[in-house]
Amino acid sequence: VQRNENRIDSAIHMLWMRMDLAVVWINTAGKVVDVRPAYRWRSFLTPAGPAKYVLETSIDQLNRFSIGDEVYFEEIPPV
Repeated sequence: VQRNENRIDSAIHMLWMRMDLAVVWINTAGKVVDVRPAYRWRSFLTPAGPAKYVLETSIDQLNRFSIGDEVYFEEIPPV
């Protein structure tokens, strides 16, 4: 979760990473603004649009998200 919704604060780098990732950028309205593969040891990725949330997940999850999708976050109560 970024402090502000913008492109710079939600940018990531992949230096020193040991695995590839699927990266999903989400704005404050819960809309996916960009989805991209992030390959290990490649430098810098910036989303196409302003984002507040950055979801980094397994590379095999890349096709589960598309620009314009709506994402909902649910709070899970402590056990």
